[in-house]
Amino acid sequence: MPPLDWRDWLDRLLRLWRTSLQLRTVAITVALSTVAVTIISGYMSLSIATNLYDARKQQVLAEARQATASAQQLFDSSVTQTGTIDLEAANITAQTTIRAATSNPGGTQYAIVRSQGQSSAQIMQSTTNFEGIDTSIISHDLKELVAAGDGSVYAQPVTLTTEAGADPGIVVGGAIEVPTAGQYELYLVYNVRDVQQTLDFVQQTLVIGSLLLVLTIGLVTFFVVRLAIEPVRVAADTAEKLAAGQLEERIPERGEDVIATLARSFNRMADSLQRQITQLADLSRVQQRFVSDVSHELRTPLTTIRLAGDVLYDQRHGFEPATARTAELLHTQVQRFESMLSDLLEMSRFDAGAVQLDTEPTNLVRLVEDSLEAIRPLADQKGTELRLVAPGGYFEADVDARRLRRILQNLLGNAVDHGESRPVVVYIDSDTEAVAIAVRDFGIGMSAEQLQRVFDRFWRADPSRQRTTGGTGLGLAIATEDAHLHGGLIDVWSVEGEGSCFRLTLPRRPGQPLTGSPLELPPIDPLDASIAAESGGGDA
Repeated sequence: MPPLDWRDWLDRLLRLWRTSLQLRTVAITVALSTVAVTIISGYMSLSIATNLYDARKQQVLAEARQATASAQQLFDSSVTQTGTIDLEAANITAQTTIRAATSNPGGTQYAIVRSQGQSSAQIMQSTTNFEGIDTSIISHDLKELVAAGDGSVYAQPVTLTTEAGADPGIVVGGAIEVPTAGQYELYLVYNVRDVQQTLDFVQQTLVIGSLLLVLTIGLVTFFVVRLAIEPVRVAADTAEKLAAGQLEERIPERGEDVIATLARSFNRMADSLQRQITQLADLSRVQQRFVSDVSHELRTPLTTIRLAGDVLYDQRHGFEPATARTAELLHTQVQRFESMLSDLLEMSRFDAGAVQLDTEPTNLVRLVEDSLEAIRPLADQKGTELRLVAPGGYFEADVDARRLRRILQNLLGNAVDHGESRPVVVYIDSDTEAVAIAVRDFGIGMSAEQLQRVFDRFWRADPSRQRTTGGTGLGLAIATEDAHLHGGLIDVWSVEGEGSCFRLTLPRRPGQPLTGSPLELPPIDPLDASIAAESGGGDA
């Protein structure tokens, strides 16, 4: 078996999506829950990150203020009474004070930098860039704010390069006035890796919790939907079995809820339908048996009556005119009665399902020609011209020739009877899958109401019309059953004043599904227009 490609898998998924209410419900619930949980988790993560950063920022600002104030106080107290100051000793002491004032878990770096534009003669020689701080991370804007020397401290977020990689950090700067040496800038660099680690842990916890929550919602939805849909599925399966003829199938009744009420109501309905269907089936069997028995019982007396009628009919020339006419009527009605009994027997066999096909490869053109020759005496009597249009094709098919000949005799007889002595055209065509035969007349046609009942049993378009071929009203019904037995169908087209066309379409082999017909309805033939014009009808 060749592997399925992605299109086959997509088709299967789409088919499963269309047919499974449970899948659609669970999928939609999980999708909407995922969107909702993602939005909520994202908001929580953003809120926690903001709060953690703001809290650490406030902490380092407070430490920076304390360190700046302590350093400033130390430098101020280092001035002697004579107004001099030991800058290097004060610088070292200030660094110790700054280290003591800062206690960041991620480590704190600092630098004391002389502000630009100072004119003091004295300069601290040991200005510190402690632990290798990279002053390039300090932005120009921060330097300008610190250099303003307004006594405030300012912060800026930065990215620190460490041996472990890049860590988030905060740079805080403040100004210090060193006596006799001018203004210096103190920059403290805080590594806030611990805040990022805390945030990563919180986000990881939120992601795992969100996935577990969505999974839990999906599982709960699956079981709840299964609990709610399973009774509906059982009801649907039971209804399908009932429709297939398994009338004893019922829905299990459990509990007292609305599903149990539905099951009891459904089962009561099924019981009622089973009783009615059984009664109708019994009645149908009785009717079929009655028709069959009556038809068989009538055969014997009918045979006797027919023999007696034939004797009288053969001797009618020696009778008085009234008696001779009576013998002719008796002969005609006995033949009609015998035809009706044969049709009734055939219909009873169809109703009982006791008919079988006896198929064999048959040349349909030859069969149609034989049917035309059989109906020709009647057509000559009515002054009707018979025409055959067979353009060529795959005309041999597996059919029951006897039943197909009976269908053609019926359609041709009706066409001659209702054709108003105008030509009757028979079309035959085929393709690799189906064969089609159409019988077209240009007679009186039928109305839309008559078309709705043309295949009903014992129905005739005009019961008062004198017909040559009898008229039991069963011919088209039997023809339809014969066509269905082959797996085919009979279609009809008719317009009042323009005629009628019956099209028989059969599969080339019994059991093969029909996908179309080789002939249009009615068939398009240039001769039709000329025939309609000659007969005074419309354009067909």
